[in-house]
Amino acid sequence: MRQSTLSVALEVKPESYEHLSNLLNKLHDKRNTNRQGATGKFAPFLSSVPVLHFMSLSLFPGYEYDPLFVIEANFDGEPGPFWAQLEAAIGPEIRSFLACCKCPQDRLGPLFTAIIAPDSRAPLAPYLEAQSLTPTVYHHGNRGMTRRRIIDEFTLFEHVQAELTDNDATYRKLDPLAVHHQLRTALVEQFPWIDTPPTPRISHGENIGDWLGLGAFVVAVSFILSIPGLMLSLIMPPVFSFILLGLSLLLIAALFKRMSRMSSGNKAKTNVSLQNTSFGRLLFFYLIIYLTTVSILGIPFLMMIIGQVTAAAWLDMLIWLIQGLLSMPVTIAAILFWLRTLEKADSSQDAPWVRPRFLREMARREDWIPQNHMGSVVLIKPGILRAILIRTGHLGLGLLLRVTARDGYLGSMRTIHFAHWALVNNKSRLMFLSNFDQTWESYLDDFIEKAHTGLTLAWSCGVGFPSTRYLILDGASRGRQFKEWARHSMAISHFWFSAYPTLTTDQIERNYRIALGLQTHRMTKERAVQWIKDL
Repeated sequence: MRQSTLSVALEVKPESYEHLSNLLNKLHDKRNTNRQGATGKFAPFLSSVPVLHFMSLSLFPGYEYDPLFVIEANFDGEPGPFWAQLEAAIGPEIRSFLACCKCPQDRLGPLFTAIIAPDSRAPLAPYLEAQSLTPTVYHHGNRGMTRRRIIDEFTLFEHVQAELTDNDATYRKLDPLAVHHQLRTALVEQFPWIDTPPTPRISHGENIGDWLGLGAFVVAVSFILSIPGLMLSLIMPPVFSFILLGLSLLLIAALFKRMSRMSSGNKAKTNVSLQNTSFGRLLFFYLIIYLTTVSILGIPFLMMIIGQVTAAAWLDMLIWLIQGLLSMPVTIAAILFWLRTLEKADSSQDAPWVRPRFLREMARREDWIPQNHMGSVVLIKPGILRAILIRTGHLGLGLLLRVTARDGYLGSMRTIHFAHWALVNNKSRLMFLSNFDQTWESYLDDFIEKAHTGLTLAWSCGVGFPSTRYLILDGASRGRQFKEWARHSMAISHFWFSAYPTLTTDQIERNYRIALGLQTHRMTKERAVQWIKDL
């Protein structure tokens, strides 16, 4: 089942800011206010949206722009049915929220006007779907797990614990295989679905698509970076082009050396390393895949130019592509020098000011349950290079996460349910929204210690972000500065919904492993020993 992460960001009329804030607080007060989150229904009026995992309604006050109203949703399936279900659940409330927002100046203007008209019955779902923002980067913690599956497996877990507690003396005498058989026998009547094969979380087609997407990205970026060498090889002999490239590389190296001598200030500790053997293998496979892919894609152009494809023509193409690859270090060095020049001129905020009232209100709404939510909006640094790097970096990071973060975890981090970045206000601001476990402080500590490189890549384009080097170094490694900058960019989540408020990402994966074991008819002794550790 496909999981979707979307957000809708709408500009608010300044004079309606307080009114919208009050409306959102009223919706917030309708949900269960038990600070432990252990009893009662959490926002029971959203029970009619059975595909919804998490949803937030936030109001960013804004200082450089007018206020921003943001709807964030993480759900199963396609956007159309979800928005229709949400309209059925809280349509009148959403209509009143939209009445506080500005009328769009594009083709959606007439639809918006019809929606907010007095006693209007114009559908909301088409407007919300049209205004949905596609994330530039997103992460799904328990990927492939539908809301129904998460809740069903949690219910199974509770019954497993009850069965083990009620018959503790009996189960303690059994070996792991016997425990597995006994539990299946005891629970299969109440949970007949454990007698059916488990549904794969990630289908073969989706898996192939993820790897093809990452491969296509690498090939496309490599080709673009090699264009200077490809162009030089067309206008001058290879020897002269290599001499020119070599001189260019020496010039850039000299400029880097001069820049490093003029540098001052301490560098934050950043752990970035590559094992030589692994890097060598990756480089070898990269060269083979790149040359093979681009050669095959170039066959139609060869046919158009010479009318046929011969071995000699194909060999000429390979030599041409290799010449382009040899120019990549020069292109990359030139980009890094340009970037480093911009980074050294950047300003950063060591202690950005945050309104005390906002801090108190955010703290009051945090840590009610094991999960929390945060939202952040920052200005993007200007310039064409930054515009290209943020889009390319986010695209590459998102594709990489699709093939690496599949088991509920982001590297060694086990706290993120759903998170995403998106560009708002005509791509002049970067928005980050996250649903996570534990406290805000420990969440950012996790990022700083375990994923600072990716975090710096994703956020380094933000105005005031702690100073970076080469797009991925330092930045988020400067823990105190990063936390204060992040808190400054945050806003109050006026309303927040979780479909399973007592579950952490780790517990969801544990429930999944237990259910997967019970859905297995026959287990090896070794697997049973591992499986029983989750009970």
